[in-house]
Amino acid sequence: MKLLRIGAPGEEVPAVLDADGTAYSLAGLTRDIDGAFLAGGGVERVRAALAAGSLPVVESAGVRRGAPVARPGKVVCVGLNYRDHAEETGAAIPARPVVFMKDPATVVGPDDEVLVPRGSTRTDYEVELAMVIGQRARYLADPAGAAACIAGYAVSNDVSEREFQLDFSPQWDLGKSCETFNPLGPWLVTPDEVPDPQALGLRLSVNGESRQDGSTARMIFDVPYLVWYLSQYMVLNPGDVINTGTPAGVALGRPDKPYLRAGDVVELSVDGLGTQRQTLADA
Repeated sequence: MKLLRIGAPGEEVPAVLDADGTAYSLAGLTRDIDGAFLAGGGVERVRAALAAGSLPVVESAGVRRGAPVARPGKVVCVGLNYRDHAEETGAAIPARPVVFMKDPATVVGPDDEVLVPRGSTRTDYEVELAMVIGQRARYLADPAGAAACIAGYAVSNDVSEREFQLDFSPQWDLGKSCETFNPLGPWLVTPDEVPDPQALGLRLSVNGESRQDGSTARMIFDVPYLVWYLSQYMVLNPGDVINTGTPAGVALGRPDKPYLRAGDVVELSVDGLGTQRQTLADA
């Protein structure tokens, strides 16, 4: 299934898309798509209601789409998780996942405006596969236990300000947590529609020019391993988002350093998970 939230910011209505693209309101089943919904069997209730034909149709064409999960408790990111991206930035191939946190308030809709921070000279883009946790993960015994903890997958743009990230602090948080810096969606796609998360193409363009074209097959640490690994150091709760890294092609790694400016249009997609489109503006 493809779960989504449509409507103005703060007024989103939870919905589901069926196989032919018709949207149905979930307002009668849940107030929102959030951690409590995911942990409480919400996906199974939606599946049953959709099969029974008991959900009302809701208009979605031309309506703003919010992030497909509301109010994530945390956004955990994995850096340098594609060999070609590590190489283009001059970083060593990591022996263990490079983990950092991102302010959950950065999460916005997939087509919302992205703001270039005041004083920014190096705002960058990163197309990523995101996963959303559906069941609590704490000290998992092995990566095989990860599948039961994943509610679904989504497209993520891990927007970054490289000067803030790399020059202003020994930690990456300053350059990762600026407002609007994590467009997410358009959908939360359940695992039954993503049979192999390590076989997905990722693409990103700026003003129509291709910048990133990679595959999750190139990940250094795969999806199950990341969930297992993170569960050894933090509790992953329903609704948490994990950004799994980006392939080569970011502005930081290109010779001409084509960083983003107000007016630029970024389009990105992941196979089977949909497409995002953002216009940049000054904060």
